[in-house]
Amino acid sequence: MKKIERGQQFLRQHLNLFQCPVCHEAYHAVIENSLSCPNGHQLDLSKKGTLYFLQRQVQSEYDAAMLASRRRILQAGLFDGFLDVVREKLPKAGVGLDVGCGEGTPLHKLEADLKTAIGFDISKAGVNLATQQDTAAFFCVADLAHLPFNAATFDVILNIFSPSNYREFARIMRPDAQVIKVIPNTDYLSELRQALFAGDRRAVYSNEKVLAHFKESYRQVTAQRVRYQFTIPPENFADLVLMTPLHWQATPEQLQQLLAQTFPQITVDVTVLIGAQSVLD
Repeated sequence: MKKIERGQQFLRQHLNLFQCPVCHEAYHAVIENSLSCPNGHQLDLSKKGTLYFLQRQVQSEYDAAMLASRRRILQAGLFDGFLDVVREKLPKAGVGLDVGCGEGTPLHKLEADLKTAIGFDISKAGVNLATQQDTAAFFCVADLAHLPFNAATFDVILNIFSPSNYREFARIMRPDAQVIKVIPNTDYLSELRQALFAGDRRAVYSNEKVLAHFKESYRQVTAQRVRYQFTIPPENFADLVLMTPLHWQATPEQLQQLLAQTFPQITVDVTVLIGAQSVLD
């Protein structure tokens, strides 16, 4: 089956999840390869079986090369330790949304534990990469500030190293739904930070503001720290360096020096947060 045919099939089965980005009415029909709303607005599926919900052009700093590096290091297992923890916390047979899904590998690793899986990102390059995997998940390009989903439709929202919009989350979550947010701790990729920014304030990261904002947004919050050492396959060391925005802040000389030295292991240090009962309901 072609990707566009798989996309059409998904939309016919899950039309109730989506709303028009123009008038915010629920879509009511799939006509050939297009969604149609009651006010006559139509949105076409791409050949890759994705939807593009943005109403204006957006330039993302996450280009295809960076996202390809991210895919390779994630497929090598960098995130597997904490994704196993996330998997344990997923609702059984739930409808899940991966916010800021990037190139799709985390959702691909988790989708078997969800009844229905959707991933979206503002990066078209990321969404295009996500569709290259053998996946049952549906992917779209969308804006975090204006989510193209109907109210009270999701059982779980995954938010892994990506921005949040807790007001929009509250709108699309079912009453008993939860947000699973993964945030970096101080030691996350600390070897990389130290190698690039030793003696600089950028060598140290604090998640205090992100954590406080999450706790202020939900009446029920639990947190679990996950910390482990990941052995870096030599062929993936450059991918590790290039997959993170940290390298944007480095000079060409710093990057060249780092890529020449390498190191065998990297620290993964995160907190898995679960939030329920939004204060914005």
